[in-house]
Amino acid sequence: MIIAVANQKGGVGKTATAVNLSAALALEGKRVLLVDLDSQASASSGVGVRASSGVYELMVGETSPHSVIVPTSVPRLDLLPATRDLAGAEVELVSCSARERVLSEKLSEITDSYDYVIIDCPPALGMLTLNALSAADSVLVPLQCEFYALEGLSALLDTVARIRDSFNTRLRLCGILLTMYDARTSLSRQVAAEVRSHFGGKVFSVMVPRNVRIGESPSHGMPVLQYDPASTGAAAYRQAAKELLNQGVTASGPGAVVGGDNA
Repeated sequence: MIIAVANQKGGVGKTATAVNLSAALALEGKRVLLVDLDSQASASSGVGVRASSGVYELMVGETSPHSVIVPTSVPRLDLLPATRDLAGAEVELVSCSARERVLSEKLSEITDSYDYVIIDCPPALGMLTLNALSAADSVLVPLQCEFYALEGLSALLDTVARIRDSFNTRLRLCGILLTMYDARTSLSRQVAAEVRSHFGGKVFSVMVPRNVRIGESPSHGMPVLQYDPASTGAAAYRQAAKELLNQGVTASGPGAVVGGDNA
């Protein structure tokens, strides 16, 4: 199963979701590959890896996936890292034949080795994101519980529909994961209610709370599930992984949110 974690808006918890969902699935006993497709390399540093080569060399050269995949400190979680060079791939891929399928072809060499491949997409609907969505079986959308986060959602879903029609007929919406939820604010509650009213069972029942441990963990080079396993952020991502494993992205009831602001 290849899942692209995508949202063209930055600051919505996309990389945190890719990193911590990957870690949670690995801790559930699954073999997981995290693919960092963002030139900022935040997912790579979020699991404590600073690489000299990675997905850029894979996509624009003759490098094999096996030569650039590295293990992480989380058992059963491997990483296909990003470097700053990846910023140039958007331009270099334009001249490639079947340029939207480059990543798909490369990943096909190693997908049998993993139960889940989680792709952290860049916060833009460019060539790299197109490659991710063309390679993926499904797309998971982290959505911040703020008004402006809703504005780009319809554009992203339109893009997913066009890619499904043109390049990848198997692509589907895996689910929408509400992030940075603050039960103390009416705006968070209103946004959550509106998303659930429109998308129903495609919204994860768990909501990831605003949680300082999620923000702190990347500076320590580890997922929040390692940095503070007892935190509410870690608990939320464990629950999200279980929902994903059970295909349980339902919206029964008002939705479960784990914890509060500081724990």
